[in-house]
Amino acid sequence: MSYKIESSCLSFQFITILSFIAVASAGVLPLPQEYHAAPVVPTTTVVKTVAPVAYAHAKPVLVKHDVHYDDHPQYNYNYDVNDEHTGDVHSQTEERDGDVVRGEYSLIDADGFRRVVQYTVDPHSGFNAVVNRYPLDHVKTVVKQVAPVTLVKQYAQPQAYHQHH
Repeated sequence: MSYKIESSCLSFQFITILSFIAVASAGVLPLPQEYHAAPVVPTTTVVKTVAPVAYAHAKPVLVKHDVHYDDHPQYNYNYDVNDEHTGDVHSQTEERDGDVVRGEYSLIDADGFRRVVQYTVDPHSGFNAVVNRYPLDHVKTVVKQVAPVTLVKQYAQPQAYHQHH
């Protein structure tokens, strides 16, 4: 494969002229400039006296606790989902006693294992989790049968290609 580059004298002249125009409009070439004296406007001098700035330091603000604020929050909850139609099976349980939260959730992974995550959260250790996976005794396999479809598409017969050197 070969490429042929042709350059005409007219296109070279056109590019050259455009280059000069671009340089002139960019202000690179010196152009004569005219200067005019600024008009003299009578002015009056105004002197303002500014008082020194005084800095005040913020005083601590005492905040009263909200009536509904709990110094030692406690709760617990749990839920289970077992949808036989979709196969969605998961659960969670969690309890909080002050700043310590303990919980566990489980779900069925797509590869047929039950994943169980046990976690704790506290101010000293942060979030810690232990993940275990257990194989299920039986795995529900959903197979949808689709009627066979036969696609036939006809193409034009290819012509023989001969390359002569």
